[in-house]
Amino acid sequence: MQTLNEFIQGVNLTHAGHDAALQAGEVAIVGAGCGQLELMTIKAARIVAQADALVFDSLVSSDILTLVSSACQRHFVGKRCGQPSTKQEDINQLLLTLAQQGLKVVRLKGGDPHIFGRGSEEALYLAQHGIRSQFIAGVTAALGCASSTGIPLTFRGMARSVTLITGTKMSNADSAVAPAQWQALLAAQSTLVFYMGKEQANRIALGLLDAQCAADLPVAFVTNGGRPNQIVTYATVMTMSDAALTIKDSGPTLIIIGEVVGVGQQFASLLADIDIAASMPHNQYEALYA
Repeated sequence: MQTLNEFIQGVNLTHAGHDAALQAGEVAIVGAGCGQLELMTIKAARIVAQADALVFDSLVSSDILTLVSSACQRHFVGKRCGQPSTKQEDINQLLLTLAQQGLKVVRLKGGDPHIFGRGSEEALYLAQHGIRSQFIAGVTAALGCASSTGIPLTFRGMARSVTLITGTKMSNADSAVAPAQWQALLAAQSTLVFYMGKEQANRIALGLLDAQCAADLPVAFVTNGGRPNQIVTYATVMTMSDAALTIKDSGPTLIIIGEVVGVGQQFASLLADIDIAASMPHNQYEALYA
């Protein structure tokens, strides 16, 4: 049976559209998606397979790296919250140098390059130095985690909008204006999604409570979202600080806050009941639902 990698490698690019081909001296800024290879778009996988040089972050899974040829240069640049990584200025220069060498360069980022990915900063730098680049969308963590956990980011009559927030910028200065901002978000019935926010869970909780948020508002921490080792930790705004401390896995953690988390929990419970019923003999199944 043909593997996904073999399928992508075998795609005839002449039938895939002109923009599917990466030109020498160009840079493609590509979203690797949320976790597994199967969550990449086909277009992203095609572009990655053409790379002469790959510049990638730590959130890119190992199976995605199998798309590139053995001759492709691989440049790991880290970019994980709270961990040593290559400076952004050095990444910009690396991309420029590789493109100026006439290579087909792919800058591969976890999720989507436009969602807290600094992809536009890199593209602007390259353009200022005469290098053309293109963006390939990826499944961002909020969407990937919502799908893999069954938590809807919007729900009729419950959540009319979604707000994506970076938890790494929860400074004291930010906290001074946060109550008014969060009051507006809560009034708008918005689901709040914090990227890279586990370490700031206590500050987030305090800010929300100061904004008169309900203490029992559901919270979900999704660690390694969209991957086989995904972990979901449920809490409330009142208990989320303690819940964050129980997460020992070092993988990336997304925080979803809102009534929609309760919908996801209800869905998971119903699926568990279905699995239990399916495993029972027929007479016990009938008794369970009598």
